[in-house]
Amino acid sequence: MNGKPSPNRYRSDRLMGRLWRDYLRRHTGWMLIALVLMVIEGGSLGVLSYLLKPMFDQVFVGRDEAALWWVGGAIFGLFLLRAVTSVAQRLIMTRVAVTTSTDMQEGILAHLLTLDSAFFQKNPPGALIERIQGDTKAVQGVWQVFITGVGRDIVALISLFAVAVSIDWKWTLFALVGAPLLILPTLLIQRYIRRKTRHLRQQAALLSTRLDEIFHGINPIKLNRLEDYQQARFGGTIDRIVKAQVKMAGSQALMPAMIDIVTGLGFFGVLVLGGQDILSGEKTVGDFMSFFTAMTLAFQPLRRLGAVAGIWQTAAASLERLYQLMDEEPTILSPARPGPQPERHDLEFDDVHFAYEDLPVLRGLSLRAEDGRTTALVGASGAGKSTVFHVLTRLVEPQKGEVRIGGAPIRDMDLATLRGMFSVVTQDAALFDETIRENILLGRRDIPEERLREVLDAAHVSDFLDQLPGGLDAPAGPRGSSLSGGQRQRVAIARALLHDAPILLLDEATSALDAQSEALVQKALDRLSEGRTTLVIAHRLSTIQSADRIIVMDKGRVVDEGTHEELLARGGLYAQLHALQFRSEGPSADRIAAEKMGRRRRNGAAAASDSARRGPASLLGDIFGRWFRR
Repeated sequence: MNGKPSPNRYRSDRLMGRLWRDYLRRHTGWMLIALVLMVIEGGSLGVLSYLLKPMFDQVFVGRDEAALWWVGGAIFGLFLLRAVTSVAQRLIMTRVAVTTSTDMQEGILAHLLTLDSAFFQKNPPGALIERIQGDTKAVQGVWQVFITGVGRDIVALISLFAVAVSIDWKWTLFALVGAPLLILPTLLIQRYIRRKTRHLRQQAALLSTRLDEIFHGINPIKLNRLEDYQQARFGGTIDRIVKAQVKMAGSQALMPAMIDIVTGLGFFGVLVLGGQDILSGEKTVGDFMSFFTAMTLAFQPLRRLGAVAGIWQTAAASLERLYQLMDEEPTILSPARPGPQPERHDLEFDDVHFAYEDLPVLRGLSLRAEDGRTTALVGASGAGKSTVFHVLTRLVEPQKGEVRIGGAPIRDMDLATLRGMFSVVTQDAALFDETIRENILLGRRDIPEERLREVLDAAHVSDFLDQLPGGLDAPAGPRGSSLSGGQRQRVAIARALLHDAPILLLDEATSALDAQSEALVQKALDRLSEGRTTLVIAHRLSTIQSADRIIVMDKGRVVDEGTHEELLARGGLYAQLHALQFRSEGPSADRIAAEKMGRRRRNGAAAASDSARRGPASLLGDIFGRWFRR
């Protein structure tokens, strides 16, 4: 959360109020219809218990054959009415519950997608998946329980107690004498259930995180023989979930059990008291049977209402977690009045400082990448190269300094417009479990087939399509697992070509490829970078030798810049990195060429200095001397 929430922010009444305003109010009409049907269903129980009095007194005792038909017909009609209303209201409430649950899932996902990258660094994917899926399911039926309780069970109890009171109010009072004893235990049980449910949801999130880690890292797990270790971690979480579920189930069952005890005590008292009234002739058998049936039928609604408190606390714990997510706020936003999109696309960092919490990454970084040219960033791991990309695209916000595109500060630009100016290709191509076509189009339906074919050819995707069953419509597999590394990269490049953004960001785009795949991908990258402002991160220096400018970074600062040959000739950090990288391959042709160029420049400078000292006559003598020696 951003800031400490108010202790009353997630009170039960406020949670229910937010749930109503955000998701339930739009279904008011359907819920009213369901409520009417439930009232009819609940009220029929009171009528049923009332009909038992004439059934016993007029039919069984009075032997009135005419009463047999109308009483029997009335009872059958009641059961038929209950059947129709029960099916209808269940269909309506299921529709409302499922629709509301999916609306909640969509709303939470839409909100999460607005949050900053820092939020996702602190919250693992498994935990977020569990909140979107598990917590919404836990909440899904809570309003159905409440509406059912209000519409059916409370109405049923009112009608049944009305029948009981009409027969004998003293019997009714005696049956309910133990009810006040349930108030304090109910409050204590509710608090316990909510606390245990919150713990259970946290453990369920941890379980999802464990599974996410296992399935994403299955190959390292196998290679390092970590199967038993991961199984033990998973099993420990499962054990904690089982214990929490058992305790919570016991707590939820405790309230109906206490109602059973109190109700049984009341029945016993009514049986003793009512039996004496019947024996003395004050009440009939029909009176007692009608009363007894009314109280018996009230038993199940009373149990269900007793369980509502536990069900609500279970849902409230999940609802609290969901609204904690919804209350997270993004810190990186578009300005209230965004400036115009720049016409030029040169990139400039001016004294930029950035730190991840207490870890400084960029320490006064200043650099410039020219419009329409290729600029490479090199440096050791941890130099801050990837952070440059994150700051440039406003995935993170620097604590100090300014970043400009075409002279315009990026903080003054609309976020969507800013990010639309970039095409990004990374070493880990982000492909989805869709067809190759869909992975390139990403939902766009305005691309002509001819344009798509041009992109496929330019990215060298066409080279391998014939090898796949289904060609362009072949599935890429989860995370692109059906394709090789080089094929995934070429699909990502085709996507970037189709996006046709003016700025291209390449982050180790060929680092994980073999020589043959790298050559093909590099061709596609060269095609992609034509006419674009291109910023390249590369550890393999052989891939950026042709860059227009190479910027050398160390500990979040620029320590050198120039062309490949210039940097080698100067013998600084770049030359050290180059020598270290090519040490196992012997002297590099590039290094030799650069050293020769350096010697020529030094010799040329020395000769020029000497000539200046010796004068024109000496120079002419040297020229003619060399001519005749030839």
